[in-house]
Amino acid sequence: MANAPAPLDGIRVIEVANWLAAPAAAALMADLGADVIKVEPPGGDAYRATSVKIGFDVSFATNYSFQLDNRGKRSITVDLEREGGTALVLDLVRSADIFITNLLPERRERYGLTFDAVRAANPRVVYASLTGYGSHGPDAWRPGFDHAAFWAASGIMGLVGEPLEPPADCRSGQGDHTTSLNLLAATLAALRLRDNTGEAQFVETTLQVSGMWTIAADYASALASGVDPKRASRLAPRHPITNHYRCRDGRWFEFAMPRPFPGYWPRFCQAIGRTDWAEPGSGATTLDELRERNVAWVAELDPIFAGKDLAAWGEIFDAHGLIWAPVAALSEVIASAQVREMGWVTSLEHPTYGRFQTLNTPFVIAGSATGARGPAPELGEHTADVLREAGFSDAAASELAANGVLG
Repeated sequence: MANAPAPLDGIRVIEVANWLAAPAAAALMADLGADVIKVEPPGGDAYRATSVKIGFDVSFATNYSFQLDNRGKRSITVDLEREGGTALVLDLVRSADIFITNLLPERRERYGLTFDAVRAANPRVVYASLTGYGSHGPDAWRPGFDHAAFWAASGIMGLVGEPLEPPADCRSGQGDHTTSLNLLAATLAALRLRDNTGEAQFVETTLQVSGMWTIAADYASALASGVDPKRASRLAPRHPITNHYRCRDGRWFEFAMPRPFPGYWPRFCQAIGRTDWAEPGSGATTLDELRERNVAWVAELDPIFAGKDLAAWGEIFDAHGLIWAPVAALSEVIASAQVREMGWVTSLEHPTYGRFQTLNTPFVIAGSATGARGPAPELGEHTADVLREAGFSDAAASELAANGVLG
């Protein structure tokens, strides 16, 4: 929205982080108008050089996944292994509102970037911490990518897939981006608390607890009953209209009607031409009756849905007011009128690689300027500007460079 204010105008963020989850949270802060300064080692965030071409034969001039999670930021290179590296970061922190990091606790101690150290440099800072498992406890030392901490250690992996099949893996970044939203929410809440109290705040989330939160209904059941939930099978669903089925053209769709009565089951029966299943005495007029024959329903419904293509079934389902969705390919989602109308896909102009499409901010704040603002920075692109803004003279910056602090 032209000339509209951005929610985080005037907020400065110092990011000492790498890979996905914490940088993704900082990228969303940049989408909201914050000035995000990404502090990178001399070789850059490791994710810069990570291949994103796995699984398809396409050559890209740049890492578009890195662009997604680091867009709209400024980059400065600082060697924290060199004397003076930590002091430089703390100098930047003094004029910042938020410090965000995913360094393991041992490395925070080693580099002098603990909450206490950062708070000493800026008594009003919000310190946003993201790790695999937490800042303390027996697993605090343990590195945690999303496949491990979010997917496996949270319990999700053990509940996904058919019961007798190996567990399914998650998609790359699936846990990182979920966790980034938790960190964003906690940081913004702490920023308000900071403004109310005038005191520094410490917030943290983890990949593991973010995974736990995504299956909170399963945890609520396990905590109440003391019994682990089991994997669900499509061959034995809770009832026939909370399940997925395959059409004649090989496409799949998902039904999502957890309460079949009073309305959905009769409309479903009408849609598939089996109105007799909704009649009194049919043995299918209560939820318990549907559940009793859960396996038999799938055996009866599979050949029915295999009789038409997905497009034909979709028209029928919509005409009868059923809740369903196709199992969509990403290309279909990207091209869909709904996604385009909502603005979930946008494009950015890179000075070297030209214009490319990417995902936009995954929420809207009406009346404000939010959204992807520009591409990710080149490594160290803004070092001179950031140092000048922080009050360093050209001579002082040259000395830092000569001493290897700037990589």
